[in-house]
Amino acid sequence: MLRRSGGASGDAAGNASGSYSPRSVGTYDDVFSDGADAGRSGAAFAATIPAVIERAVALYGSSEGVVDGDVRLTFAQLADRVDEAAQGFIAAGIQPGDRVCVWAPNGLRWMLAALGAYRAGASLVPLNTRFKGPEAAYVLRTAGVRMLFTVTDFLDTNYPALLAGADAVDCLDKVVVISGDVPAGCVSWDDFITAGASVPRAEVIARSAAVLPDDVSDIMFTSGTTGRPKGAMLRHGATVKAFDAWATVVGLRHGDRYLIVNPFFHAFGLKSGIVASLIKGATIVPHAVFDVPQVMRRVVDERITMLPGPPSIYQTILDHPQLDSFDLSSLRLAVTGAATVPVELIRRMREDLKFETVVTGYGLTETTGIVTMCRHDDPIETIANTAGRAIPDVEVRLVDATGADVSTGEPGEIWVRGYNVMVGYFGDPAATTETINGEGWLATGDVAVQDAQGNVRITDRKKDMFIMGGFNAYPAEIENALMGYPGVSQVAVVGVPDRRMGEVGMAFIIPKSGATIVTDDVIAWCRANMANYKVPRYVQLVDVLPMNASGKVLKFELRARGAELAN
Repeated sequence: MLRRSGGASGDAAGNASGSYSPRSVGTYDDVFSDGADAGRSGAAFAATIPAVIERAVALYGSSEGVVDGDVRLTFAQLADRVDEAAQGFIAAGIQPGDRVCVWAPNGLRWMLAALGAYRAGASLVPLNTRFKGPEAAYVLRTAGVRMLFTVTDFLDTNYPALLAGADAVDCLDKVVVISGDVPAGCVSWDDFITAGASVPRAEVIARSAAVLPDDVSDIMFTSGTTGRPKGAMLRHGATVKAFDAWATVVGLRHGDRYLIVNPFFHAFGLKSGIVASLIKGATIVPHAVFDVPQVMRRVVDERITMLPGPPSIYQTILDHPQLDSFDLSSLRLAVTGAATVPVELIRRMREDLKFETVVTGYGLTETTGIVTMCRHDDPIETIANTAGRAIPDVEVRLVDATGADVSTGEPGEIWVRGYNVMVGYFGDPAATTETINGEGWLATGDVAVQDAQGNVRITDRKKDMFIMGGFNAYPAEIENALMGYPGVSQVAVVGVPDRRMGEVGMAFIIPKSGATIVTDDVIAWCRANMANYKVPRYVQLVDVLPMNASGKVLKFELRARGAELAN
């Protein structure tokens, strides 16, 4: 737990517990753009996530830090609970640099496991709750995860049972169940915490102080166009700096109440949700399952001011028949993106949902989740039609096939260079070299045009990727899985427009000679074998796929055909 010294309080939040001397680790010039650290006697800027937790106690200690159901904790109480988890990690034998995984829905214990891992010097591997057993097992094996934190009671899913049917995950030393019944061979959350009680608190402080800004905080797996997920290694210092910048542009501030609908396993939920809230002193209100009436009730009950998400979330709220019966007047901030955002949606978010600020942006896992952002005072057309311009200290170029810069208004691939770029792909130096060149430029594979002010408008997604309800879906991965379905000879998957979800998948399948394939059976099989955002919503059987002279499938033709069929 965090030690507090006596003396007069300098707590910006009025913490009555006394003054607090943060043990900051590493520095960045002007890391915190709100000036909250300016003038602190002899204090370096907090440049790691463990140090950000200490800073939150110093500045906002007595303010409400998290609300999860009936549990309400101040920032100081949250920090104490985090260090109890860190003690549990140390007692379990976790060493600095070891990998631990959380495979669970948004909630307080997700936060405690993740932040406790950081404080113990471990790296976090978040795992998508929509993954099936084989998908999860691949990530766990590839990252060499030693401890898994999961649940047995989320949406009728027992996650340890899913792993039991997958290939062996021999690297796992321990599985901790944070909610639900505890199967044989697993450990309960309470037992995990109890085991840590024997670890001196000073050891947690020492572990935390040893974490450096360039140490890997997370390994976040993103599926590539080859269908083989790759783990992007992200750093503590980059996370802190990037999401202080993000939170400042958005206008997140102490006293905001932040309903985090975006999954914690995603960079958005973890970094622009948990980390940004710790930096700015916003109350974290985790939300596990998006349900419109429930979300609107929580906005009313908790007087939520910040509600981010993909466009589909706001569209679904605006279309709800009971919208007028909820007082959503507390809403102030919205951040969206990940898909085309109609100007009319931005207008209705401001006029009907009363958001003061609506901001869009662009990023990818390999850039710590952020590259460009609109500013709150940009014209509505800029916010709707572009992803904004580069955040401070990040460079963006648009280049042609030779790597030469293109002219303003001309399409080019987005290249990014700066502190936010990942260390590389875990255990995959070849893929790292293919993505980041010798000068530090990361090739995103996304095509955009840029205006004179530097705002980028994405015109072509990363290879064939489509975005379903805010989740990146990669056709190659889905196609690889579908080749395992009996009777499939060839398959091509594309994204097609969907009013509510933005895009959904459509699979075009050539059956093997003599095989009988029932499209509804294919969809049911996909639901049983892959995360639901990857599941094609439409399946069409075809005799041939359109090909170019090189034998490559013409996905643009399939997208056009699919758009007609889906309407």
